[in-house]
Amino acid sequence: MAKLTKKQAAAIEKIDADAQYAPLEAFVLLKEVASANFDETVEAHFRLGIDTRQADQQLRGMISLPNGTGKSVRVAVFAEGEAARQAEEAGADIVGSDDLIADIQAGNIDFDATVATPDQMPKVGRLGKILGTRGLMPNPKLGTVTTDVAKAVADLKGGKVEYRADRYGIAHVILGKVSFSAEQLAENYGAIYDEIIRMKPAAAKGRYVKSIAVTSTMSPGIPVDSSVTRAYTTPQATE
Repeated sequence: MAKLTKKQAAAIEKIDADAQYAPLEAFVLLKEVASANFDETVEAHFRLGIDTRQADQQLRGMISLPNGTGKSVRVAVFAEGEAARQAEEAGADIVGSDDLIADIQAGNIDFDATVATPDQMPKVGRLGKILGTRGLMPNPKLGTVTTDVAKAVADLKGGKVEYRADRYGIAHVILGKVSFSAEQLAENYGAIYDEIIRMKPAAAKGRYVKSIAVTSTMSPGIPVDSSVTRAYTTPQATE
């Protein structure tokens, strides 16, 4: 096990692992303990009472964060003709069809998200093993297989993020950057929390939200009180 740096050890000492912090308090503390010399990414980790091996207990979707993610997202669009022109005007970084597919097959994956028009999907489907394993496959349920490519590109560029529970029932979601204010991070957290509650699979049994932690790229996790379901941006928020 790697030895902790002095900064990491000091950060751990500031966090009470047995506490349940209100969202705003958690982000104030997170900003205090973040010690990297770059703008760390902030994430929330929701441990849910679902069995994602069951088809009726899957959890996946996309949501636009109130304050964006702070990340510059490169978007590739599979489209031709007028749709391709619209994608370019909307700010897509890469637009193409057979040429884009060939580039990807050659190992050129210089993008963070993809969009495709429906007519392109028979071709794009051939990239399943490449894009699917990276979570980059266009998906109609996520709004990334669409005839309105301009809106899809704008959404992705504007801070729309995907949430998805892994095989352990944990959803890892980007909230923003350490440079955000604690209030901005709490607002983004609240939007995601509400969305995950709204999308609870009907087949889920027992306690749905088991635990929540927030963390930055280099900081330890901070436990968040999952019973706080409103007033996310106020100190000492309670039910």
